[in-house]
Amino acid sequence: MARSQALSHLRICDFTGQLAGAGATRWLAAFGAEVIRIEDPVKQGRWDILRGSPPFKDDRRGIEYGSGFNNHNVEKLGVTANLRTAEGRELVEELVAISDVVSENFASGVMARMGLGYDRLQELRSDIIYVSNCGFGQTGPYRDYKSWGPIAQAVSGLTHSSGLAGHEPAGWGYSYMDHTGGYYMAMAIMMALLHRDRTGEGQWVDMSCTEAGAGLHGADLLDWSVNGQPLRAPDLPDSNHATSPAMAPHQVYRCAGDDNWVAIACRDDLDWQSLRSVLGEQASALGLSAPVFEDVDGRLANQQALDDGMARWCRDRSRFDIETDLQAAGVPAAAVARPGERIDGDIATGSRRMWPMIDHPAMGGVRVDGEPVRFSVTDWSIERGAPLLGQHNHYVFGELLGRSAEEIERLEDAGAI
Repeated sequence: MARSQALSHLRICDFTGQLAGAGATRWLAAFGAEVIRIEDPVKQGRWDILRGSPPFKDDRRGIEYGSGFNNHNVEKLGVTANLRTAEGRELVEELVAISDVVSENFASGVMARMGLGYDRLQELRSDIIYVSNCGFGQTGPYRDYKSWGPIAQAVSGLTHSSGLAGHEPAGWGYSYMDHTGGYYMAMAIMMALLHRDRTGEGQWVDMSCTEAGAGLHGADLLDWSVNGQPLRAPDLPDSNHATSPAMAPHQVYRCAGDDNWVAIACRDDLDWQSLRSVLGEQASALGLSAPVFEDVDGRLANQQALDDGMARWCRDRSRFDIETDLQAAGVPAAAVARPGERIDGDIATGSRRMWPMIDHPAMGGVRVDGEPVRFSVTDWSIERGAPLLGQHNHYVFGELLGRSAEEIERLEDAGAI
């Protein structure tokens, strides 16, 4: 596959790490942008703690073998620059001057303390786009707080939104706002680029992952603001049920086997009638043939009995058989898939290139996340693994910045790169 050319006119000087930042520039790299990661040679690139961290492909260990780092940095270039040295700072400043975007997700104020605040970046290139992404933004009373995705989820209220009735908030089980923060950051970069294309004007985009999380509440915030209705209360449904819009049954049920589940949602009375047709004569024995279940109000008013009957029907059946039978009847249902089943057992893996195989210079062939979109003309491409530490020093400092091979070797020996 030829490398995507959609954003090949863009160069990004990238200080991002982990996923909230690296996930943003990953998108742009997949569409052809030249994303150049800046890493610290003294700390062996470990301002991104995922470099060299598990999971691993095999028994090899070290800074080049972290699968998470590789997944988040495919298609990027990598250089090392020691910003503690004058020569290292000079190289980075020269790179900024020929870049369209500077991206980072350090804590508030870190870039300024490194001598690369927005004022300095503007001096290097007047129309530079600087996008900073941290937990609480660069201004306001929380600016000095540090954050990881789960912290942003808790402060924004997302953690409180997920849980079963009568139990503590369950949260999201993983760093949801690292993923979503990366998506928001990618959108922010593209919107700033669009503005510059129209006006010639660069700008500083100050993003807060916590505010991004708060914005995901949508109707819940409106319901509280207008009606004083809290997100969770004793008389409100838990995260597995739905009243807005009203659906019943709307639940995840245990199936035959070890830790197997199926999700079922009846959108209306027609779906319920279709589900009843699948139950057939069993409906009576399950207690689901009573007139009270014929309309959605009755099913909601008797939801415990409804769920008990559905649970008895599901518990001795295969989740995949339930999925097949209900889908054939037009009822929304899906077996809860494990990762291996989703990746290796689903036909979408191949047909939509969901997990392409890439070539990593140290690990070899490794499967990574694809992008969940398809463009008929300017589609993405992912074939190249994440860069090794300093892998592209000679290309960036030599071909782009004009340093000779001998000068680059001298800079390496001096600890500047």
